[in-house]
Amino acid sequence: MAEAFYDNESKIRQAVTVLTKIVNDTSVPRNIRRAATEAIKQLQDASLSPAVRAANAIGVLEEINQDPNIPSHTRISIWNIVSTLETIRD
Repeated sequence: MAEAFYDNESKIRQAVTVLTKIVNDTSVPRNIRRAATEAIKQLQDASLSPAVRAANAIGVLEEINQDPNIPSHTRISIWNIVSTLETIRD
């Protein structure tokens, strides 16, 4: 059980790292960076379980992934993050 927790936390840390790069990328439209910031906030909410945090962040990320103005490299990064977060279970 404890190893699953650490695995989940490492996946969340990895997602936050990639999302932080998106937030700091000035070639990404402001609304996408704002959503990435919101996803980070959801992932760092310690009052929720890892699976709930991941689900909340996935909801935010799937919404912005529909944006036609999202650069392709950012879209791919978001797909990868969502794929990782989808593996998180409590």
